[in-house]
Amino acid sequence: MGLFKDLGFTDVVQPNIDWDLFPAETFAMFESWGGKERISSATERFYYFFIDTWKEPATLCLMERGIKHAKILARIDAPQDMINQAVADQGKTMGMDKHYAIDDVLKKWLKENVVDYDNFSLVTPFANVAKKESRVTGLPDKDTPVPATLQKTILNSTPVQLKDEEITPIIKKGNFFDSRYNPNGNFDNFLVDNNDDLTITDKATNLMWQRDGYDLTSIRKMITHVKKANDSRFAGCKSWRLPTMEEALSLMEPKLNQKGIHLHPCFSAEQPFIFLAEKRDPGGYWSCDFKQGTIFWASGTIPGAFGRLCRTVE
Repeated sequence: MGLFKDLGFTDVVQPNIDWDLFPAETFAMFESWGGKERISSATERFYYFFIDTWKEPATLCLMERGIKHAKILARIDAPQDMINQAVADQGKTMGMDKHYAIDDVLKKWLKENVVDYDNFSLVTPFANVAKKESRVTGLPDKDTPVPATLQKTILNSTPVQLKDEEITPIIKKGNFFDSRYNPNGNFDNFLVDNNDDLTITDKATNLMWQRDGYDLTSIRKMITHVKKANDSRFAGCKSWRLPTMEEALSLMEPKLNQKGIHLHPCFSAEQPFIFLAEKRDPGGYWSCDFKQGTIFWASGTIPGAFGRLCRTVE
């Protein structure tokens, strides 16, 4: 196919588009070695188009999917009115999911204009969409004295099971920004650069944070990442853990930065929503979404969330 050839696939590897695979199926299909018999191994890959509505305007994308694997390969410049109509016809998705299926109109357009043709002007590889992030933090040095006016805060570091109705009180009590539950919130940080290109410390909360983190994964694999970070003494430390809801929300900023997330730009945008330490009562795992600026829950399976660890500075 012209599309895959232009994306760098060789003649030896000849992927096919799965026109019957929809985003809503992927949780069940790719968790615990898949929910369908046609998935035979972790190396098997499936390709499908979907509509991403995390940011406006909605975007048509090509996904590469497999067991424990999810990678957006390209953005497709389809007519925006077609994309918007496909979203409108489907209504709201379940929970916080922002991925929509394509409709028959888009399917026809893709076949006629993209898939079997060498018209690469309509395709932008995702690697070219994401700009390389600057490693300059713009933060004060780690030895900078804390302002006398800074209000230090001890946040809850012990994970507990939380019901849906308990979330708003936690957010408002801490004056954390949340686009849904507390849009006027604004927690004061004092972030400093540890000059290791790996970590940032918030002297307002005595928390050290990873600047980067972990790719889209399951909660089970995330726990393994935590253990490996401690075993290897990441950044010279061994008390790394998943942040609690309060701790993650303490980083949430009311305004989107230039990377399109509600975080200080010293943090990577490659972890737009991260696992929290808390489980949800009656089921699921809580996550903090820095792209939408809010808290949500999901099953914790593939793909569950990204990861960014923290530790308490003694």
